[in-house]
Amino acid sequence: MTGTDTHTGTEDPGTGGYAAARLRLLTEDARSGPPRRSALAGLTDDWLAGLFGAADGPARGVSLVAVGGYGRGELSPRSDLDLVLLHDGSDPGAVAALADRIWYPVWDLGLSLDHSVRTPAEARATAAEDLKVQLGLLDARHLAGDTTLTAGLRTAVLTDWRNQAAKRLPELRELCAERAARQGELRYLLEPDLKEARGGLRDATALRAVAASWLADAPREGLADARRRLLDVRDALHLATGRATDRLALQEQDQVAAELGLLDADTLLRQVYEAARVIAYAADVTWREVGRVLRARAVRPRLRAMLGGGRPATERSPLAEGVVEQDGEVVLARAARPDRDPVLPLRAAAAAAQAGLPLSPHAARHLAATACQLPTPWPAEAREQLVTLLGSGRPTVEVWEALEAEGLIARLLPDWERVRCRPQRNAVHIWTVDRHLIETAVRASALTRRVGRPDLLLVAALLHDIGKGWPGDHSVAGEIIAKDVAARIGFDHADAAVLATLVRHHLLLIETATRRDLDDPATVRSVADAVGTQSTLELLHALTEADALATGPAAWSSWRGNLVTDLVRRVSGVLAGAAPDEPEPAAPTAEQERLAIEAFRTGGPVLALRAQTEPAPGADPPPGEPEPLGVELLIAVPDQPGVLPAVAGVLAVHRLTVRTAELRALRLPDDVDDDGTILLLDWRVAAEYGSLPQAARLRTDLVRALDGTLDITGRLAERDAAYPRRRGWTAPPPRVTVAPAASRHATVIEVRAQDAPGLLHRIGSALEKAGVRVRSMHVSTLGANAVDAFYVTTGTGAPLPEEDAGSLARVLEETLRA
Repeated sequence: MTGTDTHTGTEDPGTGGYAAARLRLLTEDARSGPPRRSALAGLTDDWLAGLFGAADGPARGVSLVAVGGYGRGELSPRSDLDLVLLHDGSDPGAVAALADRIWYPVWDLGLSLDHSVRTPAEARATAAEDLKVQLGLLDARHLAGDTTLTAGLRTAVLTDWRNQAAKRLPELRELCAERAARQGELRYLLEPDLKEARGGLRDATALRAVAASWLADAPREGLADARRRLLDVRDALHLATGRATDRLALQEQDQVAAELGLLDADTLLRQVYEAARVIAYAADVTWREVGRVLRARAVRPRLRAMLGGGRPATERSPLAEGVVEQDGEVVLARAARPDRDPVLPLRAAAAAAQAGLPLSPHAARHLAATACQLPTPWPAEAREQLVTLLGSGRPTVEVWEALEAEGLIARLLPDWERVRCRPQRNAVHIWTVDRHLIETAVRASALTRRVGRPDLLLVAALLHDIGKGWPGDHSVAGEIIAKDVAARIGFDHADAAVLATLVRHHLLLIETATRRDLDDPATVRSVADAVGTQSTLELLHALTEADALATGPAAWSSWRGNLVTDLVRRVSGVLAGAAPDEPEPAAPTAEQERLAIEAFRTGGPVLALRAQTEPAPGADPPPGEPEPLGVELLIAVPDQPGVLPAVAGVLAVHRLTVRTAELRALRLPDDVDDDGTILLLDWRVAAEYGSLPQAARLRTDLVRALDGTLDITGRLAERDAAYPRRRGWTAPPPRVTVAPAASRHATVIEVRAQDAPGLLHRIGSALEKAGVRVRSMHVSTLGANAVDAFYVTTGTGAPLPEEDAGSLARVLEETLRA
């Protein structure tokens, strides 16, 4: 190019010098990142100011203003120059000539230019109609000319923005949502648009605009670094391609990585994803706060009128021990002590996910800063809360991201660090490795009614690809990691072995079903040998489906599902043996016998509440037995109708969660009564929040429940009505089945349902209404899932006829669905 202005025939000052200096700046290896962007902006400022000053235009009433990215002083190698020639309207002809003197040299250099010529009133009017124009003007920066004119516009635009925030911010949020729907999530795309995708540079700019409104502010931790990282990548992309592009295409990623001095394209993508995760999380938190503030502004005048100007107290609704809901978020209770309660982070996260509420970023930050470390192995409650969090469906994702943003996930699961934001260069996968694992848990949560151990299914979903952070076969590496993680979070040896098997063979069913001859007995036998047991096969089947559904739409189909189901049916036939009979109850302990005799002599219920839950110092739990959760409640009561619903109802009224429960009939010793039968209930319970009730109060209410003077159903209904219904997550529907040939002496009814206050009371009432006798029962709560087995008989002690058993299962399922 030359230094001659071809449009006016006069010398164009500084253009050639600017072009040479610009080229030198962009080819210097020593200067990159923010220093280069700032230097490029400064160099361009001087050049444009020179063009403005050399023109024969009006001396007053005109200014040249940079807006948008250029206004922020951030120029990438191929960035547009966003300029406004601002004037007071006194000499339109002179302003038009001045514009030509500035615009044409920019075009001659081949630079992209976004320009306008406006009076301050026109600029404000355009901004009022066009949100994008207003966003650009928020970053207005004076370059040359009348500084008073520029300052006046800046002040007016900021005032307009703040005055109109209640209207404009929802518009901005909608604009961001529409863009995200078109462009997708930057942190999951193999060819992301660094600017337009969700979590990209446009979202970072939107957060600056929200902050400028003074209505809300984004979390600052890591946000500036994330934005800088994306700008650095865009700079390298412009230099590598020589084009003004924001899309990081596959074929250019290695070159961009080299430009930034990174190891490879995967390292580049991982850094991009990390930055996008920070920006996207900040956006979520910020828009939630904007919504909260706007709702409060809308409600406050009405409240003030109702309360006579008084300030209403903030409502805090308890969710779990140390955890409450406030203003639509989950926060810590005032009495919570994270420094003394290592389970609190997981308890708060599980409560948030179950309620379908976001975990407050302030609460997450406070937990990260003050919570004490979990011991190894984890206490049983921590493991249960993790399972509850994983089993909460779609809300799990948002809560997990809140924990991730504050570094709590890496603290809980150190192996997570290797898979966090790790890209998957496979067209079938639509997520990064870490998000795929969480997505698999979300999918698995809908399949928990199909398995007897939903806790193992959910943890296997979380860990099945954990080996992708290590070299070699990820299934082999993952097996080792899964066994280690399982031991660390408190599973016993047998459960840890099942989890390791599930991770090692999580691809076995889909690969065998789609690539092998299922009519070959050797094929089926090899799968049976690898799986080992019916329960593991059941878990692997559900994990296979969840994994495929979480991979992407191309990974699962009805054809693939039918093939896998056919394989599972064949393998199940190989593994099938004699069905287990009802387990023989252990001999009663001395304390159980004592309670039974006392119940016989008094004719009423007798109970003992044992608060000791930990083994004595230096002692370990018996091998193969999981660590107890909650406190042990022993109840002995003379055999009579209605015992199960009465006991379960009293516990629900007192907000006691049933973790495990057994009921059995105990024959009294002959020297006491040769025909007496006492029902013995050995339950493990835990308080939802607060302290345990006194044993005397429990016994008093149990006596009233048995004689019909305590309206349990009414009490539970009153309590439910006192609390607002939360949107929460819609759990999978309950499933009630008759276990085929499970016992020679009784019919076994299996119930798998979402745990909820009063669930066992409803089941007991339904069984009582059906006129069946509960011979024994085995209840367990795994996370938020109840997995119960009831051994029932007719009044004469015989198993139910097949038709009656099926009818009972259907009635019970309908009752629980209601």
